[in-house]
Amino acid sequence: MNRENKRKTFEKGYYKTHACDESFTCKNCGRLVTPDAAGSDHRNHCPNCLHSLHVDIEPGDRESDCGGIMEPIAVWVRKGGEWAIIHRCKRCGALSSNRVLADDNPIKLMGIAMRPLSEPPFPVEKIVEMTEMMGGEIPDALKYEKEE
Repeated sequence: MNRENKRKTFEKGYYKTHACDESFTCKNCGRLVTPDAAGSDHRNHCPNCLHSLHVDIEPGDRESDCGGIMEPIAVWVRKGGEWAIIHRCKRCGALSSNRVLADDNPIKLMGIAMRPLSEPPFPVEKIVEMTEMMGGEIPDALKYEKEE
């Protein structure tokens, strides 16, 4: 059943109150996604590549006409310690937050979480330079031998 048929068949907000137990094929990696091991009644992203589709304006409303691929760009920790994925639509740039589910790829999740540390927006050497300028002590982990 495609999105247009769902919109005609179910009233607005149907998926806010009803389980979404349909399987789908991921538009990013091509994997068949089933809701079985999700640990939730609302599977909305691929557990393999963590990508989603831009189908909602508000969670569960299926009102978005965009239909773009939602790329996982970050993770954050909700109140209570639950992790969530921040998705950004590749077509329109819309952002959304979706909770991490039981069968999500832990390596992909950790890769997203570590991205700010592994790809800082400045050269790491700048930390050492600024610390020296301010007269602070440089941690051993950041020390490197300068070429003379």
